[in-house]
Amino acid sequence: MDHLKRRGTTDEVANAVLYKLQEQGLINDEEFARAWSESRQRAKKLSKRVISTELRGKGVSSEIIERVTSEIDEADEYAIALELAQRKYRPIAHLDPEVIRRRIHGALARRGFSMSVISSAMREIGI
Repeated sequence: MDHLKRRGTTDEVANAVLYKLQEQGLINDEEFARAWSESRQRAKKLSKRVISTELRGKGVSSEIIERVTSEIDEADEYAIALELAQRKYRPIAHLDPEVIRRRIHGALARRGFSMSVISSAMREIGI
């Protein structure tokens, strides 16, 4: 709706267009949020906290965000963090252990993982 308003579309026309698209099943915030969440987990290895922030920025309602992110359990999030930590570890394994810890910790923290998840993943890969 906001995008249509910025383009100079009247409220009446914007509402009519959005209603028609919704009727045809082309607009569904929950499906969008679920697809976005799955994509960001798979491709970018992001935590549920970062995904929530991104969805909020895209105008998805809090209720939908809560429903979608509640589908990501701790085991899934840990598996994502561990996979990312292992991928980051391989090319830097020859470096000083403190440098390795700092780099992997930073990579996981930037993607929004909690300290407990970061610590567990780093312990599992042996750093």
